[in-house]
Amino acid sequence: MKTGGVGGGSTLTGLHFERKVDFHELLKAIPGYELKKVPHKAGLGVFFENNLVARCFRKNDFYKFLDEERVDWEKILSKKLLPDDALLVIVRETLFIIEVKYQQVEGSVDEKLQTCDFKRKQYLKLVSPLGIKVEYVYVLNDWFKNPKYKDVLDYIHSVNCHYKFNELPLAWLGLPVKKNTF
Repeated sequence: MKTGGVGGGSTLTGLHFERKVDFHELLKAIPGYELKKVPHKAGLGVFFENNLVARCFRKNDFYKFLDEERVDWEKILSKKLLPDDALLVIVRETLFIIEVKYQQVEGSVDEKLQTCDFKRKQYLKLVSPLGIKVEYVYVLNDWFKNPKYKDVLDYIHSVNCHYKFNELPLAWLGLPVKKNTF
């Protein structure tokens, strides 16, 4: 993806993250996408060209989704995990837990990056009765390209979690992209 999130023919092919971003606003800005409430369903529906392709959950909306699916989280976990953004991609039957980490100075984020394995496994326990897979992904800014983060970045991959720098490609998530019409 080119700088600014524009691919060939001005087609947006990914979600470009900056300092403070709203995941919902990023999705809505991509041609063909719309977010709206689905009647009697938790979170927001993600529609591509009027077809429901995913569902977005924030914080307690995720637990409302579990209630819809008759999953009693309290019998599975001892404490709630509240995702900033969770995206259930329907065609992939995969729940993406998305954490944006933007740093400009050293701080506590360093240690937070090391919690992905535990959190991914907790989310996996929650959705395993539904046959849903879980992918845990950090979207990091360039601060984390510093060589001093090599060990933690290697660790993230070693525990089957992911990180991307500054963007989250739609194709990687399994979401469709509007085709150019020439």
